[in-house]
Amino acid sequence: MKSKVPQDHRAIINEGEENEMEIFGYRVSVPWIILCVIGYCISGGILLLLFYWKPEWSVWANCIPSSLEKANVVLLRSTDERRKYTRKKVRWITLDHFKDFLLCDSEFSVIADKNSIVNRAIKRPDVKVKFLRVQKLRYVWDHSKKKFEKIGTLEEEHSCNSIHTKYGSGLKKEEQDIRRLVCGHNTIEVEVAPLWKLLINKVLNLFYVYQFFTVVLWLAEGYLGYAIAILLLCFCTITLSLMELRQQSKKLHNLVKAHNTMKVNVCRRDEDCDQIESRHLVPGDIIVLSGKNFFMSCDAILINGTCIVNEGMLTGECIPVTKTQLPHGDDTMPWKQYSGEDYKRHVLFCGTEVIRTESTAQGQARAVVLRTGFNTTKGDMVRSILYPKPLNFKLHRDVKWFFIFLGFLAVVGIVYAVIIFVQRKVSAWRIIVESLVLLTSAICPIIPAALTVGIIYAQSRLKKKTIFCISPDRINMCGQLNLFCFDKTGTLTEDGLDLMGIISSGGACFQEMLKHDQMNELTWGPLLGAMTSCHSVIMVDGNLQGDPLDLKMFEATGWVLKDTTAENSKGCSSENMVVHPGPSAWINTVKGINVLFQYPFSSALQRMSVITEVIEGEELSVYMKGAPEMVASFCRPETVPSEFLDVLELYTFQGLRVIGVAYKILTNGNRDDLESIEREEVECDMEFLGLLILENSLKPETKPVLEELNAANIRTVMITGDNIQTATTVAKNCGMIPESSKVILVEAQGPDSSSPAYVTWKLLEYPQSERNAKLIQEISIDFEGVDGKIQSSDFHFSMSGKTYENLEKYFNDLLPKLLMNGTVFARMSPGQKSAIIDEYRKLDYYVGMCGDGANDCAALKMANAGISLSVQEASVAAPFNSHVTNIQCVPELLKEGRAALVTSFCMFKYMSMFGLIEYINTLLLYWQRNIFGNNQFLVHDFAVMFVIFLTMSSTPAYHKLAPYRPPGQLISPSMLFSVVYNVLFTIAMQTYAFLIVQQQPWYSNIDVYSACYPENTSLNVNLTHDLISKRTKKNYESFENSTLWLLTAVHLVILAFVFSKGKPFRKPLYTNYIFVATLIVEFTLTLFFIFADFKNMYVVLELVCTPTSWRVHMLVMLIICLVVSFIVEEFILDNRALWLALKRCLKLKPGSNYKKLRAILEEDKQWPPIETTVYAESKMTNGNSKEYSNPAFQNDFV
Repeated sequence: MKSKVPQDHRAIINEGEENEMEIFGYRVSVPWIILCVIGYCISGGILLLLFYWKPEWSVWANCIPSSLEKANVVLLRSTDERRKYTRKKVRWITLDHFKDFLLCDSEFSVIADKNSIVNRAIKRPDVKVKFLRVQKLRYVWDHSKKKFEKIGTLEEEHSCNSIHTKYGSGLKKEEQDIRRLVCGHNTIEVEVAPLWKLLINKVLNLFYVYQFFTVVLWLAEGYLGYAIAILLLCFCTITLSLMELRQQSKKLHNLVKAHNTMKVNVCRRDEDCDQIESRHLVPGDIIVLSGKNFFMSCDAILINGTCIVNEGMLTGECIPVTKTQLPHGDDTMPWKQYSGEDYKRHVLFCGTEVIRTESTAQGQARAVVLRTGFNTTKGDMVRSILYPKPLNFKLHRDVKWFFIFLGFLAVVGIVYAVIIFVQRKVSAWRIIVESLVLLTSAICPIIPAALTVGIIYAQSRLKKKTIFCISPDRINMCGQLNLFCFDKTGTLTEDGLDLMGIISSGGACFQEMLKHDQMNELTWGPLLGAMTSCHSVIMVDGNLQGDPLDLKMFEATGWVLKDTTAENSKGCSSENMVVHPGPSAWINTVKGINVLFQYPFSSALQRMSVITEVIEGEELSVYMKGAPEMVASFCRPETVPSEFLDVLELYTFQGLRVIGVAYKILTNGNRDDLESIEREEVECDMEFLGLLILENSLKPETKPVLEELNAANIRTVMITGDNIQTATTVAKNCGMIPESSKVILVEAQGPDSSSPAYVTWKLLEYPQSERNAKLIQEISIDFEGVDGKIQSSDFHFSMSGKTYENLEKYFNDLLPKLLMNGTVFARMSPGQKSAIIDEYRKLDYYVGMCGDGANDCAALKMANAGISLSVQEASVAAPFNSHVTNIQCVPELLKEGRAALVTSFCMFKYMSMFGLIEYINTLLLYWQRNIFGNNQFLVHDFAVMFVIFLTMSSTPAYHKLAPYRPPGQLISPSMLFSVVYNVLFTIAMQTYAFLIVQQQPWYSNIDVYSACYPENTSLNVNLTHDLISKRTKKNYESFENSTLWLLTAVHLVILAFVFSKGKPFRKPLYTNYIFVATLIVEFTLTLFFIFADFKNMYVVLELVCTPTSWRVHMLVMLIICLVVSFIVEEFILDNRALWLALKRCLKLKPGSNYKKLRAILEEDKQWPPIETTVYAESKMTNGNSKEYSNPAFQNDFV
């Protein structure tokens, strides 16, 4: 008996992360290992092979459970639906060389942070570290917390202050060496595995083991030619697969090898800075950032200075991003929590390009190493390629069940064969061999390949359309997408913005708009100062670069940017950004503005600010720009015009981009120590200056594409960081919201001292006349009572990120109902974009996401299929990448996904039927102890099936999206009925032929030549007797054998024709010229076999001659098969209207969550509740609002 399971036997690592796993502790047991070795010998290595496929069985058989602390072997299990197991050996690192440093008093210890994972992982007094390596990451045993912790990263619990104090001066050399041993080198190494290793891994794959088993079996049966052909096929597929793996491995290796050979300057505590190879960096090191256009070799927190970086490798958008130093002061909370969602503004990510660095009074730009090796952002992306997240696709799950079904059929056939052969007194060995032959007939080994061949063709066609894919398995999933989310700016609308005009604030009210061509009427003042200085535009190689909005605003002023690094070849500047009037400027009273400090724009904070001074001036000015509502919230109320919201709605309802601007005089600032001022002190009590109005026109491709998606019944949703009215108007203008549909603004507020949280619904009433962008029309907000019930397809919800946040907190049960008709989600942070997609997936939608890659990375990865509009083919921001930077790529991806999915089903059915037909033939022939011959199998498998397999899949996608999706699972009524019908028809036809041929007047079971040579009866009988009784092969010529073989050859071609689907997901059959030619050749060849009368052909194909009347009889059967199969497939099984009618008649309930919820909402006469307020945890009402209670919430099945 094995020992009892200890209490601390199990734990979870990477909890809450994408690669979360359960970990179980075990210790190797010598007695159990001995028993297993005996089992290996007895089973001839089969048990060892099973343990290779199932590592958990190996651990359970060889080891005994133990606590994780005492374990020397661990078993890891993924927490997703696949529950995949991995076995890992626990290893030790010895630190004997540093024993004196590690065992001395804490006061003299070389480790700066006593609470670091590195220190807690060292076992004293042995000075050893216990670790294991999983998917390129190292985990060490934390002796304090009694669990495995990820190493190679700085602890997240550090506050801003502790990072500066503990690591700001660098690490001692001894601590660097200790950390390097414990954490490993800062390398991202992708091994180019030797061919022999790849070959062993490939050969031991279950698919190829099964193939080799088939080869051995057929060799044992004497089918030399057939066995060699299968072996050659395996060799070719293995060779091609190895070449592809090797090529991918080399490509990835070359992509990251430069990372491991960089040089960096590292500062040590109490020592000078040294230049070392980046591979020697450890978390906590201080690196000096100097020069320009260099790449980061690790993730690092900027603690001094400013950096301009290009994060195109991460986001796909090559726009310079400004990184600022981590604040010094806070010591109350972890630094990430203190910085909020915008913590990334302090982090330099591995693989990104540093364009420029700027020093401060405290010295050069410096950063603390945060993560190294595969823990870095770049390392994580490489790991996502090496270990892709498995797709939870119904198709893949259904395949397993189908193989179980085939295994059941094989067992039934084996029982049948055993009964027959026992009755005929066949030896036990022969019964076993014949049963295994039947098994290989029932389970076709090429079925898994049938599911991927369509993907290969689709990926090739997508590449020609400049759509690149790093996760090919997702192509099939694209065929099931029924909801597509879009970012707005740069995706639906143009990247560039045009400055339409400026509306300055006069305190109590707004002034008249100054249009773009009237800009020279703008006098010097804070508003012009904000436009010239409050931006992130930089000069790179003599060219202005930055956000399109900033560029347009700055260019409109006529001012120019001084290139402060022009005289500094190292690219490291201690000067600040300086702007001054250019040749086209109309203001010459000011020499320029010096930008002393900048808080870069953050999509999470929705604003940016700068601290400036006028050249030769004395006052420090603060300028802020951003979302108008956000900017106004930082201003003194008396400076915000009373009609602020009305004017804002006036322009945003026209789809215009509106930016708010504010400023203040900084009275308590020290220009030499601006970094130490808290941002809250700077951004307060500001004066509202006015609004910038920018036009962001739709891309010409947007509206036609969205119309195409709407016609295909693919729901479209906008998720943007822009203003809610602007986003809603753009959604109307582009057709995402039809003109006739109502728009309901949903607003949720959190609780305050006087009332609980509540949600309100407001109906936005748009004028029905055609909008003119240059003509300002009055927009009104009306309310409609609950009695005026709106149909579910006639209204769309629009909400902000703040509303979504409050709905998540206080109205979680209401959120799914709002998502059902939610079309516009505005002012959404990157995290909220990802959360929205996750919520839609929980409703069983298959969700696509299209964005420009800037703030959409998380959402692109969360979606079932994310496509980034990026010119970088190697970008890993999303599974798909389009070089065509508009949404035309979306319908192309959907078309190819649907075509690939339909192709997968067609090939799956064809290969399944191929195996089942051969299985039925084998069962029938076993009745006579016969089987097809070597050459007969060769013709069926290679001359017919394999040629069709290669050409049938290449039919391209149809040019138009159908208004419905193809089936997404094998266990669907149409697929099941198709397979069942064809199996039953095959059984009927083959059995009929098998029995009727025996009833023919010329038939004789003792004279196989009687049909064509009846005059030599005695000679024929003797020859037939010798042929059967004295044969050296397992098969013999017979009328039944010849009839079944000829029928099967033509039947395989008929099925290829019938199963090859065209419209509405693929182009018609006749457009696949190679396949049409193949069908013609195959039909001609197989019919030639039936009617040809050549003795040599009979000998080679092991056939017997039959009368012409019987050949015509077979042709009639095949014509009936063709006609009936075509009619059944085309007009019954593929008749969508028929299946929908049956579904209605049977009153089948929907299976998807969103369909169930839609049915409930359609029955709810009070939904949507307009002119209504819903309170959380209270039955309060306010004013004329009605209390609302949705009876659907009470249903158990929601």
